[in-house]
Amino acid sequence: MHELSMANEIIEIVNQYVADDKKHLVKNIKVKVGRFSNILPDSLSFCFDAIIQSTSYTNVKLKIEEVALEIICDQCKSKNNIEPYSFTCPACGSAQIKLVSGSELTVEEIELEEEE
Repeated sequence: MHELSMANEIIEIVNQYVADDKKHLVKNIKVKVGRFSNILPDSLSFCFDAIIQSTSYTNVKLKIEEVALEIICDQCKSKNNIEPYSFTCPACGSAQIKLVSGSELTVEEIELEEEE
């Protein structure tokens, strides 16, 4: 289950960008997960919730946005979303395509609460 290592990496990224005296203010972490990334969003969320129990991020919510698998066709130059494992252009049927998005795991935003 590599979702556990990905959840740990998300925490490490947050640790890099949030000062120690602000960690208690982290409210939400927004991530983008590509449908072709081999990461199951429910498993990632479960692993994240499990590992934050022993950290200063106990109340942090992981917000996951799934990213469609998008290709661009070398033949007809169209850009399309496709279902995984259907690697042909839906417009012209060509197999000469390039992956534009859908394989990523990106931390998009770290939301902090207002300080009092």
